Amino acid sequence: MAKRFEVLLKEDVKDLGNVGDVVKVAAGYARNYLLPYQKAIPATEDNKRQIARRAARAAAARKLKEDEVAAAIAKLNELVVTTSERADENGNLYGSVSAAQVAQLVVATGTPCEEKQVRLDHPIKHTGEHKVGIHVFGDQNAEITVTVNAAE
Repeated sequence: MAKRFEVLLKEDVKDLGNVGDVVKVAAGYARNYLLPYQKAIPATEDNKRQIARRAARAAAARKLKEDEVAAAIAKLNELVVTTSERADENGNLYGSVSAAQVAQLVVATGTPCEEKQVRLDHPIKHTGEHKVGIHVFGDQNAEITVTVNAAE
């Protein structure tokens, strides 16, 4: 059986653990990846005390980021942007409203947004209200309302 090595994580490692976690890993994984890339250190008592302080700071920073993301999602969920486009009498647009246009409409309200954050499956081609997803952080998204009116 392979020898296991106990290490203390200095940073979050995907599918392994977060800062401050003591994990048992294969000796080769620790020796060839975690230790040389300074993602972990040997799990001694002195190192555990040092990492506990760093983990507390990381948890506080993570909590602050979560609060910021929640506030941004709440603000975006209430956002309604409006545009006027040329359309026929049935409400079909002659052009379409793209993700870039949606991003510009959001930026015009004073909320930062980039085109790559807009989750639009296909361009909007009809007048009316449309729900559009906006990527905020990680796997968290908000949903804004885009109202498309026919231009006079």
